[in-house]
Amino acid sequence: MNITNTRLQVMWNRLLAVVEEQGQALIRAAFSPIVRECGDISAGIFDLQGRMLAQAVTGTPGHINTMAEAVKTLRGRFVVQDMKPGDIYMTNDPWIASGHLNDFLLMMPVFFKGHVVGFTSCTSHLVDLGGLGMGPEGADIYDEGLLIPPCKLMDAGVLNALLMEIVKANSREPIANEGDIYALIACCETGAARVAGMMDEFGIDHLDDLATYIIDTSYRGTIEAIADLPNGTWHNVLKVDGYEHEIELHAALTIADDRIALDFNGTSGLSNKGINVPLNYATAYSVFALRCIIGPDIPNNAGSLAPFRVDGPKDCILNAQPHAPVAMRHTLGQMTPDLVYGCLSQVLPDLVPAEGASCMYDLPLRHTPEAVSQGGTQFALELVFSGGTGARPGLDGLSATAFPSGVWGSQVETTEAVAPILITRRELKQDSGGPGRMRGGLGQHIEVQSSQDEDFMLFLSVERVLNPARGRGGGSAGACGRIRIGHDGPDLPGKGEVRVKAGETLVFETPGGGGFGAPRERERDDVLRDLEDGLISPEAARDIYGVKP
Repeated sequence: MNITNTRLQVMWNRLLAVVEEQGQALIRAAFSPIVRECGDISAGIFDLQGRMLAQAVTGTPGHINTMAEAVKTLRGRFVVQDMKPGDIYMTNDPWIASGHLNDFLLMMPVFFKGHVVGFTSCTSHLVDLGGLGMGPEGADIYDEGLLIPPCKLMDAGVLNALLMEIVKANSREPIANEGDIYALIACCETGAARVAGMMDEFGIDHLDDLATYIIDTSYRGTIEAIADLPNGTWHNVLKVDGYEHEIELHAALTIADDRIALDFNGTSGLSNKGINVPLNYATAYSVFALRCIIGPDIPNNAGSLAPFRVDGPKDCILNAQPHAPVAMRHTLGQMTPDLVYGCLSQVLPDLVPAEGASCMYDLPLRHTPEAVSQGGTQFALELVFSGGTGARPGLDGLSATAFPSGVWGSQVETTEAVAPILITRRELKQDSGGPGRMRGGLGQHIEVQSSQDEDFMLFLSVERVLNPARGRGGGSAGACGRIRIGHDGPDLPGKGEVRVKAGETLVFETPGGGGFGAPRERERDDVLRDLEDGLISPEAARDIYGVKP
């Protein structure tokens, strides 16, 4: 490597440090637990053309990969020559930003020596934007809250105070929303300041050479990884729970010498409820899944994303058009990796994991309609819990781990500190991981009740209640999720509005991941270890794995 490339590599490493500091600034300053505790964010640095150069490791693919395209859109919407230091642009348009109204995306131009040299951007989840709130009950986007088209949030460093007041006036959590927006601003400002500082330190006046080096190197590496795969088209169908009825997700994966295309043709049409998915969000998770297998060591940026194309018929449920309801788009959007892996497993059977819980068990809770008028506690809270991931060809699945979202699970102490909620039980669910030579990850058993003499509302939109995560290569399915009021209550559907009365216990169990390989091939020592750790029962050890306790 010559000296020029050495300097470029050092600057690339500096960018990675910058975006991590940028992401941590957002997390540290945020008010909402889903951001502060769960890391439901993205942060990135972009060149003058709006191409993503680097992204923070902390963050979700649904935020990161949609951000990669959103900045290009905003870059084209506003004239660079009109931009001033301290300007910040914002939108929560689901078809530009991250797929639903609760995600705010900011973009800030980076100035150096009086000129725009690039952009910083970030996304995070605001807990409440009015309307019917976080839940699947909306009939269109207008039911789901406040939509803000691309606009200026900051003008030469001066906050758009009217816009902030509008956001606060349309929320059940105005203080949290205001704090989270300031955290997003801090994230952008941190990134811009550090990029400008890096340029001064290294004595460069623009990012063009560095951008070309990063994007071209990543693109070539991704093309080389694709070239190692056989050409052809592979198909898969994934049956999911849906809302009004069960839904089929279809995929055709086509591998060529220098590109990969994914098509959702045949996928079921739109739902009348808010589980529809804009294509930008479905693309984000589909491409993330492919990149986990194909060139996973190559950094995620505009170069490594370029060879992938995703499409689907307009108004199939994975390509919802405006103004469809999309509040809970993650419910099906996070199922797309399992859909994609069903295709890719036919090409790379020794690399692709079994299906997992996939859709995170995102549980929005809120005060009842009459609570405030009767002197009760007003709150809006979004809990995040995870099931088990699918077993891998050479390793067990991970228990209570969010894949593909990557968000961290809600913490008991934080939850109880910010809302009148008491979590009385939280543990791994025995025998929930799909049996196999490699066992699927376990789901969780969680019990929640009100900490006061007040009812609360739950807005369910989860998957894998009817259709479990399937095993691969002879592995068995994981356990389904399950939700009920009280231990003896009837099972509730995975989607809908539920009132939990004071004194009642909400019991929910997250799904387990599928197993990989035949259960009888599992090593005896591994079975005994699982038994000793309480992950499987003596009956499962004996009847499924053939090992006597």
